[in-house]
Amino acid sequence: MHKQDLSNARWRKSSHSNGDGGNCVEVADGVPSVVPVRDSKMPDGAVVVFGSVAWTEFIGAMGL
Repeated sequence: MHKQDLSNARWRKSSHSNGDGGNCVEVADGVPSVVPVRDSKMPDGAVVVFGSVAWTEFIGAMGL
């Protein structure tokens, strides 16, 4: 598996994250074919990368 370069990724906080600094999930837009996801409280931490189709199915299954 090849590592995606996310150094210039444009991260945005999920609209479903709470506003009090708690459970905040960020996704990066504009990365071809994948959706990177991270914890906004740990921006230098691990990133989970989903395939675009898998992410769309996940969001649909969650009713979002």
